[in-house]
Amino acid sequence: MTPKLALLEEYALIARALGAPHRMMLLEQLAQGERGVEALADKVGVTVANCSQHLQQLRRAGLVTSRRAGKAVIYRMTDDKTLVLMDLLGRIARQNLSVVDEILQGLTDGTAPEPMTRAELAARLKEGSVTLLDMRPEDEFAMGYIPGAVQVDLSRLDAMAANLNATCEIIAYCRGPYCVYAHQAVARLHQLGFEARRLEGGLPEWRADGRRVAVALATRAL
Repeated sequence: MTPKLALLEEYALIARALGAPHRMMLLEQLAQGERGVEALADKVGVTVANCSQHLQQLRRAGLVTSRRAGKAVIYRMTDDKTLVLMDLLGRIARQNLSVVDEILQGLTDGTAPEPMTRAELAARLKEGSVTLLDMRPEDEFAMGYIPGAVQVDLSRLDAMAANLNATCEIIAYCRGPYCVYAHQAVARLHQLGFEARRLEGGLPEWRADGRRVAVALATRAL
């Protein structure tokens, strides 16, 4: 094998590690914070044995690392550069695969305003001119959230709409580039008559920018 082929083989190792939807879901979960194998298996919807196999593939590619806590093995994402790769995959897919855009359009009923940048959100939060909704499940919210955000499940969005300020723009965010909760929340808020947008990226990208993340001592939700 030539040096070039040897180098490309190592690059291909990373590409192969990303070549399964469940492994991409695992990375999305680990972007929220470190977790044990059983918790990850439950989140992704696979058996513990299957989850362990997927995690081994990701670890061989250097995308995740692990530590022991007693008998448990705890995994975390190796570094934030993987977030850039995940986002780039999504952008290329949206640009080159028409079905991806069709799926996203279906989630938003064809009305998808430009997402708000993280810099703009930081400024708007400082002004107090937006309402920020964290659309992730309560356990993920408890691991860390953007200060000022309120956690709400998508299934309860209609019920809590009466508590929202109709004169204030609503910004929704979730796990990152692969999460669809924010898309769905914005679409529903538009149907309810609210001005709403989603945040570009999610909690992991906000944290990777070096911005402050709050940790819930007790989960608060509407």
